[in-house]
Amino acid sequence: MDRAAVEDWIRAHVEPVGVIEIAHQRPWATVLRVPLAGGVAWFKACSPVQAFEPRLTAELSARWPDRVAEVLGHEEERAWLLLADAGTPIRVFGNPPEVWLAALPPYAELQRGEARHTHEHLAHGVPDLRVAKLPARYEELLQRDLPLESYEIDRLRAFAPRFTNLCGELAAYDLPETVQHDDLHHANVYSQGERLRLLDWGDASISHPFASLVVTFRFLDEINKLPPGDPWFARLRDAYLEPWGRGLTGAFALAIRVGSFAHTFAWARQRDQLPEAARLEFDRRFPIVLRRAIAQTRE
Repeated sequence: MDRAAVEDWIRAHVEPVGVIEIAHQRPWATVLRVPLAGGVAWFKACSPVQAFEPRLTAELSARWPDRVAEVLGHEEERAWLLLADAGTPIRVFGNPPEVWLAALPPYAELQRGEARHTHEHLAHGVPDLRVAKLPARYEELLQRDLPLESYEIDRLRAFAPRFTNLCGELAAYDLPETVQHDDLHHANVYSQGERLRLLDWGDASISHPFASLVVTFRFLDEINKLPPGDPWFARLRDAYLEPWGRGLTGAFALAIRVGSFAHTFAWARQRDQLPEAARLEFDRRFPIVLRRAIAQTRE
């Protein structure tokens, strides 16, 4: 990243009042903190694997300004993005389920509205994880050198025909495929007063919308320690489904099951782009995602 060029670009959009500093640096993106007279802005330079994010974020922000962070500037060619501050991540408050109860229905409305832009998003590089594509992605996963035990890989292989059938069952509901955040957890929902906004669309794909809650539910399990039968899961499911209509709890359960595998395909795509040193660190977390999918092979 050409730091001088970046700072010139930032100054063309806002007026910093102090030193522009690195907030964090990852293999897939670098984020800079930009101090402003009225607060702060955030610059993000995306790596090629997430190069679609600036344009996608700008499109979503333009159409859904009440639920996506304000975009102060973006450049598709260089994959640069400048965001206004969106407040405080809800992880600071402990990931309260009550906040998800408020955040999920507006997110579902966004997804419904974005369904008409699906082909546009695909044409600009948003990854294609539509249900019809997933059986082939499953076979691709099986060809990889996965950080799993041999018996776990055997379970994945044995489940392949059943996975294809599940995809067919899910497709039969004929729900519109649309943008799916795929990283919808407590670090990517921000609170500013009573307003909640979604950030960090770099893991998004075009897929089955209901699969969004795979990650949300994972973190309620891991962070909040909610047991599988906790009533909050049903409450959040129902709140999310309300904008979609009635009679979709079966589709939701199926989408969570299929989506658990689609989530591993997204992780594998990220892994492919990493240098060897970064891949070693990545593989400390990847098995967690893989094993949560493997758990879905049980009937």
